[in-house]
Formats: sequence, C-alpha cells, structure tokens
Amino acid sequence: MSHLRSHRLPLFVGVLVLIVLLFHGPIVQPTNYHDFADDRRWLGIDHAADVLSNLGFLLLGAWGIHHLRRTGQAEQAGDLACRLFCVALLLTGLGSIWYHLAPDNQRLIWDRLPIAFACAMLLAATLGRRLDVAGSRLLTSLLTLLAVATVVWWRLSDDLRPYLLLQLTPLWLIPLWLWQQRAPAAEQATFGAAVLLYVAAKLVEVYDHALFESLKVVSGHTLKHLIATIAAALIVRQAVRAHRQRHVSA
Repeated sequence: MSHLRSHRLPLFVGVLVLIVLLFHGPIVQPTNYHDFADDRRWLGIDHAADVLSNLGFLLLGAWGIHHLRRTGQAEQAGDLACRLFCVALLLTGLGSIWYHLAPDNQRLIWDRLPIAFACAMLLAATLGRRLDVAGSRLLTSLLTLLAVATVVWWRLSDDLRPYLLLQLTPLWLIPLWLWQQRAPAAEQATFGAAVLLYVAAKLVEVYDHALFESLKVVSGHTLKHLIATIAAALIVRQAVRAHRQRHVSA
C-alpha cells in the first residue's frame, strides 16, 4: 500500500501535464527556428560558435563512457542506462554539430534524436533502480523506443508535444522521485542544480538574438550549449562517483 501511495503524486503531476498539453493543442515549430543569431565563420567553419560549443558534449560523453565501463562486479539496475546516457551525450554533440553546420529540418532530426534519447536514458537510469536488472533493461528498451517515437511524431505531424513532454518529464519527475525515495542529500542537490542549469539553458536559448546583440561576443544559443553541458556534467560526475563507490565496496 505504501508503495502505491508513493506513486500517487508523480502520477497526479504526470496526468496534469498530459491534460494541459492535450488541451493546449499541437505545438508547432516556429518558422524562423533555424535563424540563429551568430552566423560568424571561424577557421573555415560556418556558424562556428554554435558548432564548436558542442565539443563539451563529445568530451563529457567520452569521459563518462570510459569511467562507467563494465568492471568485474555484477551489473546493477540502472547501470546500462547510465552508460547509454553518456553515449547519448556523445551523439548529442555529433548531431548538433551536424545540424548547426547547415541548419534545416532534415538535419534537425539528428539533433533531436540523441537529445530525446538522453532524456529517456536519464529517466531509465533513475527510475530503473527500483527494478531488478532485467526489469531495468526492459524499461531502458521501452524508453528508447519512446524517444525515437517522439521525434518521428514531430516529423510526421509537425507537433512537438510528445518531444517536449519527454524533455520536461525528467525535470520534475526525477527530483520528486529522489525526494520520495529519500535519496542522499548530495544526490538531490546535484540533480536540483542540474535542473536549474538546464532551465537557464532553455531561457538563454529563447533570447538568442537579444543576448548576441547586447553581448556581441556570444549568442543565447551558444550559451545554451555551454550551460547544458555543465548541467549534464553534474549528472555524469554523480553517476561516476556512485559507480566508483560500488566498485570499492564490492
């Protein structure tokens, strides 16, 4: 019974978000979406700032993959999803670089797919802890399919709601889950800081042109990449720390 009660609040919030999105109607991508503020060319690279600011995702993903690699100890629930989250970060860097070299809807697919994958793996890594290894792997597989489906739905219908819902869900569900499960304070604080940074990244993205006009040096979209990388770094560092602690105690 207590197990069911612990799911009531997340379920209520989830249903509420779904109802709001359903009544809102389709969310269509703005027609000027690909019109980024900083189109400067550096070192022979078009849109260089938006391209090169993705290098952090590549380095972070590679670092996480290396430090979360399989060891001799038994696999635990959520371990696969943690590693795949780092793979998703690496793919996010590659996909965003490819997109920003020549922004259009066809290339945007390869930007959004790994972002959706990263959000799905973040959910799988956190929520999968309550399951056994087999159940965690099943959850990881189902959320991977869901991530792909949200991008396919956008391309077929021009409706961004499922994709945006997948991005929003970790921001409220994981902090709530960690609080309900009485996770260590350090873990809750780390993820809370990551959420605030990600929200800040989305805000500066909205003010891409305004920030570039006022700062002259960097645009809002470039700042989005940099801030989002820091947010992801907090999560990966926490995962690596937990992985090392398990390895030492094994």
